[in-house]
Amino acid sequence: MRSSLPKMLHPVCGRPLVAWPILAAREAGAGRIAAIVSPERDLLSGLPDQVQIITQPEPDGTGGALRAALPLIREWETVVVLSGDHPLVSAETISGLLDAHREADAGATVMTAVLEDPGSYGRIVRDDSGDLARIVESKAPGDASEEELAIQEVNTGTYAFAATPLADALERIGNDNAQSEYYLGDVLPLMREAGRRVTVHPARDPAVTMGVNNRVELAEAEAEARRRILEAHMLAGVTVVDPASTWVDAGVAVGADTRIEPGTSLRGRTAVGVGCVVGPLTTLIDTTLGGEVTVPHSYLSECEVRDGATVGPFAYLRPGALLEPGAKAGTFVEVKNSRIGEGAKVPHLAYVGDAEVGAGSNLGAGTITANYDGFRKHRTEIGENVRIGVDTMLIAPVQVGDNAYTGAGAVVKEDVPDGALAVSENDQRNIEGFAERKAAERQEEQNA
Repeated sequence: MRSSLPKMLHPVCGRPLVAWPILAAREAGAGRIAAIVSPERDLLSGLPDQVQIITQPEPDGTGGALRAALPLIREWETVVVLSGDHPLVSAETISGLLDAHREADAGATVMTAVLEDPGSYGRIVRDDSGDLARIVESKAPGDASEEELAIQEVNTGTYAFAATPLADALERIGNDNAQSEYYLGDVLPLMREAGRRVTVHPARDPAVTMGVNNRVELAEAEAEARRRILEAHMLAGVTVVDPASTWVDAGVAVGADTRIEPGTSLRGRTAVGVGCVVGPLTTLIDTTLGGEVTVPHSYLSECEVRDGATVGPFAYLRPGALLEPGAKAGTFVEVKNSRIGEGAKVPHLAYVGDAEVGAGSNLGAGTITANYDGFRKHRTEIGENVRIGVDTMLIAPVQVGDNAYTGAGAVVKEDVPDGALAVSENDQRNIEGFAERKAAERQEEQNA
């Protein structure tokens, strides 16, 4: 990966790579999940809750990883082994593997895939009954014969085992090879020798082979994951105008009859209600939208917009912003850690930070809540049905009462009572002949 970040923590559609197979296993009904990790890699931040961590003391192969988990394996009847860098193994695929394994009463079942170009995957050689005879590696010249290389069925690295036979075989495998590693595949012939059946289960989904070892493969896996996420939303009643220019993270919820316009990104723990229009060119991060919300050309992070509210275009809602039903944060409006009350409007060109805006109020263009004194943040409280005039500066902490007004250009430093009008007394002076004097000064400068 050429990265300071461990491979397993690289995100795929907003979810760490390692979390994908874990959550799929959980959805498939896994009773207990363990992640086998290197002592040099801290993956805790990428693991879902209730995942047991088992440390593989040294990098001694896939078989060595399972040997590190022997005490846990012996506690269970059935063990499924998944690769942490294969994000597109689904719960449905895992369930299909388990069903086939149980139906065959097998000691081991190897999930396979049929590929037009098998590349360097291990080839599946079957015996006359159709069960697994052996897995032939093909990474180096001479590993496999021409006949074996022509086989298109490959090992995906996903297995189901009967736990006790697996544990017995793991204790018997050796590491007499060039890498001095224990290979998980070596347990399969040992199981056959012990009289246990080793079967093969072809997966219907070729994406089970999509492993990630570099940034190119990471991008390919993310593109396929994104395609599947969008397809699921569209089948559930969401309109995605242009899937090629739409990015939706895993776990994002979108209600039916919502329309997602091109250039839109829904990330993190975002939830969008029914009948919304999001985009074009809108980003939502960890944001909740109610029903019938419209958000064109805007950026929202860690905020909430309730039913029927409107945002944008070109609005920026920062963490802690809350728009009550029917509220509006319009063009070039920034809202931070503030509540905009029901039906209240901040139509354009305003900054509202650390403020409470009551229901039905209207903030004119150029309104600013001056919330920071250089040391602390202070709150502005604006009552219901207030009319804030254009270019008003509210110096927090300050309160504006219900039904109050401020005049254009007012600088409000003191509380405004209910129903009052606050104005700033700045007498206007007209300086006659000013333009002529400026022109004369410029002419003198040019002649000098």
